[in-house]
Amino acid sequence: MAKDKVFIFDTTLRDGEQVPGCKLNTKEKLELALQLENLGVDIIEAGFPISSPGDFDSVSQIAKAIKNATVCGLSRAVQKDIETAAQALKDAAKPRIHTGIGTSDYHIKSKFNSTREDILQRAVQCVKWARNYTDDVEFYAEDAGRTDNDYLAKVVEAVIAAGATVVNIPDTTGYCLPYQYGEKIAYLVNNVPNIDKAVISCHCHNDLGLATANSITGVIAGARQIECTINGLGERAGNTSLEEVVMIIKQHKHLGYYTDIKTDQLNPMSRMVSDTMRMPVQPNKAIVGSNAFSHSSGIHQDGFLKNALTYEIINPEEVGADSSKIVLTARSGRSALAYRFQKLGFQFDRNDIDELYTHFLLVADRKKEVEDADLVSLAQQHQTTTATV
Repeated sequence: MAKDKVFIFDTTLRDGEQVPGCKLNTKEKLELALQLENLGVDIIEAGFPISSPGDFDSVSQIAKAIKNATVCGLSRAVQKDIETAAQALKDAAKPRIHTGIGTSDYHIKSKFNSTREDILQRAVQCVKWARNYTDDVEFYAEDAGRTDNDYLAKVVEAVIAAGATVVNIPDTTGYCLPYQYGEKIAYLVNNVPNIDKAVISCHCHNDLGLATANSITGVIAGARQIECTINGLGERAGNTSLEEVVMIIKQHKHLGYYTDIKTDQLNPMSRMVSDTMRMPVQPNKAIVGSNAFSHSSGIHQDGFLKNALTYEIINPEEVGADSSKIVLTARSGRSALAYRFQKLGFQFDRNDIDELYTHFLLVADRKKEVEDADLVSLAQQHQTTTATV
């Protein structure tokens, strides 16, 4: 069966950088952008050029350096924003202007003090302005997750007619449940006559922990671009995690999708972003957390040692992680203890392990984790004792 490509739009350098404490300078942004291109990202959102001279320079430098990926600059539905983005992107091999406006009634009434009719006109106008500078224009309908579907469809149809090549349907507040977001994408597929002229993009936030699920559901419903960040960085609770959606697509081959991401670079990329942006990765983070391939429960360890597939659906090397780890705690069993002793060069029979296990538990109850040095000490004491008997 032919597979559909899902384009990966990385916004680590824009939405990810909006996390407090994660501000990047131009040199750092450029280094990360080059690594993102090497990772296989299709579109790099390099920044918001109008926001500051520094961001303009960053987008400009990245536009000059990137050769294969599309370089994207964000703007509001404001002519000066779009002109500035175009100027920053003028040297890009593949430039894209990302422009748009809020479409939910929360934004229309509270943020803009406007009307649906006026917002529709502004949406069309900003796309037309952007098309003066590039053939690749992405329109975002901010807060689409809480936008009335019928009105959203009208906006999407109008901006595609005006020249938008990508329509971004953001769940800006992370409000949608997966079935709601999927139904929203399906509604656009089925009710926008010219939808075949543009790529539908998912941009989901993680306020309720549903960004990844919503993005995948959006793809199943017809979207073919996912906007995401390394380590799920982003405003408030973060954005869709690149490594998660990429590996879901890779693991669930029956869905019929693929990406061009080099998955063995996911963990190195995660560490680089974490170090550069000074934002630690939580240990239990999927795919790239330090505990993602660690096993400490005796039941899990025993099953894993018999067949890794019992408790690991991903080979750690496949995502550039270190090998799986057997972590010894008071919850560990004899098989894990024997395994670790063997790794350290000690050959003990079952009776030895039974005796050592009693002493091991005493150490484990005192410590959160039993280290190799503890095991060597236990082994040497056991050897000394048995040698004198």
